[in-house]
Amino acid sequence: MIAVASLSPADALATVLTVLERWADEPGPLLPILHDVQEAVGYIPAHVVPNIADALNLSRAEVHGVISYYHHFRTEPAARVIQICRAESCQAMGSEALLAHARQHLGCALHGTSKDGAFTLEPIYCLGLCASSPALMLDDEPHARMTPERFDALVAQTRRVT
Repeated sequence: MIAVASLSPADALATVLTVLERWADEPGPLLPILHDVQEAVGYIPAHVVPNIADALNLSRAEVHGVISYYHHFRTEPAARVIQICRAESCQAMGSEALLAHARQHLGCALHGTSKDGAFTLEPIYCLGLCASSPALMLDDEPHARMTPERFDALVAQTRRVT
């Protein structure tokens, strides 16, 4: 993912236009377009929604409805993303308690950003680390057999590095 702060609105729009061009000949490409935009820009800026809608012959409300329906999509820049697995294996091994600890430790709810702006907390459903549950991803790097203590150490280490 590109560092969000490095993209101006014009650069974000240019990126979106490139994504739209890539998907121009595909049927029903809204979801792949939104995924590509978020991957490239870090979120889906409100000012590009009209461009996406026009390119797909959809209303802005339809595009906004899809963005707001799926929790994966962000309309604001995120901080460092921590995704805690909530699939069955991780739940059986304590991911809900880990999630509660993470929310308290970071001082934010799911889909929220920590008070210091350093981390965004999100759920994810199955990281494929079922044998090493509970698991989480931090900036697309998996971490298995996570405990509240290991979580605190990981967050502290990440804060020191940045």
